[in-house]
Amino acid sequence: MKFAKKNKLYSFILVYLLVLFSSCVSNKKIAYFQIDEIKQEDVNNNYKTIFRPDDLLQITVSSKDLMAARIFNLPAVAYSTTTNSVVGTPQQQPYLIDNNGYIDFPVLGKILAGGKTREELISIIKSKIAPDYLKDPTINIRIVNFKITVSGDVMRPGTFTVNNERITILEALGLAGDLNISARRDNVLVIREEKGMKNEYVVNLLSKKTLTSPVFYLKQNDLIYVQHNKAKIQDAAYTRSTGLFISLASVLISLLTIITR
Repeated sequence: MKFAKKNKLYSFILVYLLVLFSSCVSNKKIAYFQIDEIKQEDVNNNYKTIFRPDDLLQITVSSKDLMAARIFNLPAVAYSTTTNSVVGTPQQQPYLIDNNGYIDFPVLGKILAGGKTREELISIIKSKIAPDYLKDPTINIRIVNFKITVSGDVMRPGTFTVNNERITILEALGLAGDLNISARRDNVLVIREEKGMKNEYVVNLLSKKTLTSPVFYLKQNDLIYVQHNKAKIQDAAYTRSTGLFISLASVLISLLTIITR
C-alpha cells in the first residue's frame, strides 16, 4: 500500500516537472533577429505614404501674398447657438478622402487624392493654383488621422496616433510596451487593407528577414496581432478548468466517503 502511494507521489512530481519545464521559454524563442542573413541591398528604405479613402488630410497653402492664399486655408470653427459667435480657437479645416478617392478643396472643387503619394498630390494642387490664383505657392500635406493598432500578447495593447506618418513594426510594438515573455515572436500577424480587401502578412521577429518585409514599414490603419505561445494558452485553459475540477473532485470524494461507510 505504501509502495503504491510512493509511486503515485513520484508520478505526480514527474508530471509537475514536465509541465514546469515545458512552460519555460528558451532564449532562442525570445531574442529578435537571431536567425537568417540578408543583403543590405534587399532592405528598402524608400517608404512613401499613399493616400487612401477615409484619410483625413491637412492641406496648407502658403504664398508671399498671404491674403490671396487665405481662400485655400479655410478655418474649421464652432458657433454658439445662443450668441451666434465663434467658440474656441479656429483650427484649419481638414479634408476627408471619400470612398471614391476624392476631396472637396476650396475654389478648386473635387480633386482625386486616393492612390496618390504626397508628392503627386502636391504637384496636382500646385498645377491648379499656379499661376491663375497664386504665384509660386508652397503646399504642405499631412495625414491627421494616421494610426495603427497593436493587440494580443503585448504589455499595453491599443490604438496609437502617429504624427510623422513613418513607423516600423518594431516602433509600433515599442509603443505597446513590447511583447510579453509569453508571446510568440515567430508568428506576428499584420492585417492591412489594400484595394478594398483585408490582406494578412506574417512576420517572424526572430529572423533578420523582417527588415525586408513589405510590412516592416506600417501604413495607416494597419492592425498588428501578437499571438500567445502554447504555454500561455494551456495555462489559461488550466485556470478556467481548475474550479470545475475542484468541484468534481469534491463530489467524487463525497460519493466515495458515502460508499465506503
